[in-house]
Amino acid sequence: MEYAAAVEDLRRQLAGLPADAPVRLGKKTSNLFRPRAAATHRLDVSAFSGVLSVEDGFAEVLGMTTYEDLVDATLPSGQMPLVVPQLKTITLGGAVTGLGIESSSFRNGVPHESVVEMDVLTGSGEVVTCSREQSADLFYGFANSYGTLGYALRLRIELERTRPYVHLTHVRCGSVAEAVSVMSEHCRQRTADFCDGTWFSPDEVYVTLGRWSDRAPLLSDYTGMGIYYRSIQQRTEDWLTVRDYLWRWDTDWFWCSRAFGVQNPAVRRWVPRKYLRSDVWWKLVAFERKHQWKTRWDRRKGRPEREDVVQDVEVPIDRLVEFMDFFAREIPIEPVWFCPLQQRSPDDVWELYRFDPSVLYVNVGFWSTVDLEPGEDPTSHNRRIEQVVDDLGGRKSLYSTAFYDREHFWELYNGPVYDLLKKQWDPDGRLLDLYEKTVKGR
Repeated sequence: MEYAAAVEDLRRQLAGLPADAPVRLGKKTSNLFRPRAAATHRLDVSAFSGVLSVEDGFAEVLGMTTYEDLVDATLPSGQMPLVVPQLKTITLGGAVTGLGIESSSFRNGVPHESVVEMDVLTGSGEVVTCSREQSADLFYGFANSYGTLGYALRLRIELERTRPYVHLTHVRCGSVAEAVSVMSEHCRQRTADFCDGTWFSPDEVYVTLGRWSDRAPLLSDYTGMGIYYRSIQQRTEDWLTVRDYLWRWDTDWFWCSRAFGVQNPAVRRWVPRKYLRSDVWWKLVAFERKHQWKTRWDRRKGRPEREDVVQDVEVPIDRLVEFMDFFAREIPIEPVWFCPLQQRSPDDVWELYRFDPSVLYVNVGFWSTVDLEPGEDPTSHNRRIEQVVDDLGGRKSLYSTAFYDREHFWELYNGPVYDLLKKQWDPDGRLLDLYEKTVKGR
């Protein structure tokens, strides 16, 4: 189906749905971890997956295109998106309306910053083309709106040039403070093309610096028996093809595949490579959530109840030591991922998730479960993390659970501007309110 016809079909779908029913996209993949009420009305957006064109420095992409497909379309021309989030099935539209991030974010910001123009199906049923010059309020308010103002159907994005390989240097640090010093120096001096970090314990932290390379004396492969995050502890240098570098975390969903036993070599050798990928692990998590086989087994065995702690938070880099001191004391999870980021343009203001463009932040990612004491509030660790992040002047991504009260939520995420955007682009409330969707889980 051609783009114009697909747009008209989608508009008819939206117009035909009951006005009082929550609307959700009918997608095969998801990377959300917050609970959601069952949706009775879904928009079929299957026609909005694909790359329309790749030019020198730009690509025209449909909103439901996964980054795996986008990268496969751009790499043959020696180009890639400015930021490629870690997991293959994250969609471009999802990363723009949510918040994607990766190791190029200290120099390229987040995915919505590389959007030049996009078509958005708004709650009112209009398809609005917006950019920094046209319908700019929607353009600058779209990031962090999570589909509550509309859905990105077509995006024109910037691309950057690649080279064949990425040379990695894993710098071991004896403390978070030392890691902060290393990240700060290389990010601010631009002495690396990519930068992220892995915290294994308070005295074992690695900063990984990636640099483009035209040659590689050896190549590693972490799509089979090799496990990328373990290699960080085992070697100081490494080389990967650009594609393998972009998806280095996907094979084992960072380190979360260990929950399924597949990091055991005796098990792993029997798993076909095509199943070693994040969306397979996500499907297993979804199956357990639905059927709770392991949960019931653990209860029969008398094991403690556990709380899901799946979060990404951003704190200013000069507060990272304080955050990790708290984390090491109170949240028994390891490893933890660090990803420095800074707003790309000092002149842009992304209304619903503002960064101070002069500040280098660090995204801290942690995804696991923790034991609960008998009678302990099953949300206690998540609530404590929220409070500490708030105290340190940070913010959290809303793809996962959140517990803010309504007033404080809108203080953090610019309620007055959101109200104006909602009245302009979804005046009849066809789409959920951001607070109701992300905190209340409707």
